[in-house]
Amino acid sequence: MSFIEEIKARAKANKKTIVLPEAMDIRVLKATEILVSEDIVRIVLLGKEDAIRNKAKEQAISLENVEIMDPEQTEKTEQYANFLAQIDSTVCIEEARNLVKDPVYFGMMMVKLEDADGYVSGAMNTTKDILKTAMRIFKKEGTKILSTVQLMVVPNYDYGAKDGVYIFSDCALNENPGYLALSEIAMTSAKTYEKFTGKQAKVAMLSYSTFGSAKSEMTEKVIKATQRAKSKCPDLLIDGELQLDSAIVPEVAKTKAPNSVLHGDANVLIFPDINAGNIGCKLVERLAKAEMFGPICQGLEKPINDLSRGCSVDGIVGTIIVTALQAQK
Repeated sequence: MSFIEEIKARAKANKKTIVLPEAMDIRVLKATEILVSEDIVRIVLLGKEDAIRNKAKEQAISLENVEIMDPEQTEKTEQYANFLAQIDSTVCIEEARNLVKDPVYFGMMMVKLEDADGYVSGAMNTTKDILKTAMRIFKKEGTKILSTVQLMVVPNYDYGAKDGVYIFSDCALNENPGYLALSEIAMTSAKTYEKFTGKQAKVAMLSYSTFGSAKSEMTEKVIKATQRAKSKCPDLLIDGELQLDSAIVPEVAKTKAPNSVLHGDANVLIFPDINAGNIGCKLVERLAKAEMFGPICQGLEKPINDLSRGCSVDGIVGTIIVTALQAQK
């Protein structure tokens, strides 16, 4: 069974309700049709019902058994506004009423008050807009840093991680994390990988240098982050600084990093900054024709996940399934 079929089966076994605020995006409607027809999750679309159903009809998309809710035409709006004003002292009740009429806010309040299990957006809205709102409502007490991962599934793969399933982090949120933040991202991403795959995480702290082949402030940051993660999680398989080929190609690792605990089998790739991470995940998605799911948020109290505005229908489907699995946890 492929990884995608496996997570579909897991989601279907304990079906969750996922709210989607971008119901006027054709890709979102197509993903909804696939998921509901296969009975994998329950979907709630937000917006004007007539407009959404007409949009779907134009594209011959079936929305049978899909709930549609208009944030401006439901009694839930006042309940959500009152609760938002209670949890955010910077928002008065009038402002809260206006905010929750926005599907982005309304959908998150549905999850906050457990009228839905998870939330996926970002096909039309920016990551900044989605995550800024999510941090306002869902930041988990005790979380040191909010971060994101991309779940990458690479086809026809024959390097270290033989199934081609990787976690890339952080590709969407933290622009230039210091070594403390980078180590936290690495440790959290390892846990995320293990939850989704059931396999041991093998974490590579990526750089343009392998074990001192170059020296700069950039390489020192990665080295210090690696050392801290090792001291905080002594059982974690983590190494760095490593160039990408040293991390994922066993033959190269034998030459460049023969003493690495990873042996070229890394499956969790931690990028030193958002430039490297964002470029890296999109290169793999496009050139290797990988399936990319996410950004998947780490550090929120509920499953609130983002999409790339360039996402595919399959990417939306996979991200919704991953969100449902998070809700099962």
